[in-house]
Amino acid sequence: MQYEITLPADYDMGVIRDRVATRGHLLDGAPGLGLKAYAVRERGRDGSPVNEYAPFYLWDDPAALTGFLRGPGFDALSGDFGRPSVRHWHTVAREHGSARAEPPNRAERTVRTLRPDTPLDPQLTEATEALRRTARADGVHTAALGLDPYRWELVRFVLRSGPPAPDADEDRPYGAPDAPTERYTVLRLSEGTPGPPG
Repeated sequence: MQYEITLPADYDMGVIRDRVATRGHLLDGAPGLGLKAYAVRERGRDGSPVNEYAPFYLWDDPAALTGFLRGPGFDALSGDFGRPSVRHWHTVAREHGSARAEPPNRAERTVRTLRPDTPLDPQLTEATEALRRTARADGVHTAALGLDPYRWELVRFVLRSGPPAPDADEDRPYGAPDAPTERYTVLRLSEGTPGPPG
């Protein structure tokens, strides 16, 4: 699940950093949450044209996702910024990376449309195998692959620790993405407690 709150070009991103620093702990240990990456993009940094608060969640329990959207934390966010549109995907794969013990400080999201003239299973298998290769690369904390069956898109989200490497494992296993890879700074990571598999 991800929502993107695009902010004015002259917005003080220190406000978001303070928000995460003071409220981010509230989801630590949340039932049914796999993890939440408090991700931001800053205008002029890593090729971003915008200032944006765009946290990414991996849920172990779909009911916990719904509970979060109905809860006081999301209400508070909506009160401060307006209720954002929320994208969600069905989990295809999630891999712990080689740097799982290190806190991630950056992330990448790549979206691509599945080929309509090719059966779905081979495409998902190919993308999953590529995700496993990515997870074994140096500095990877977590790598996840999600499916949007309305748009027939795959999203690949990778959390990393350490400094960025030039073109870090951009193996593009299933062809060029529909849009450039979006790069984020991760301000904090919250991890929940296991729930039923989702």
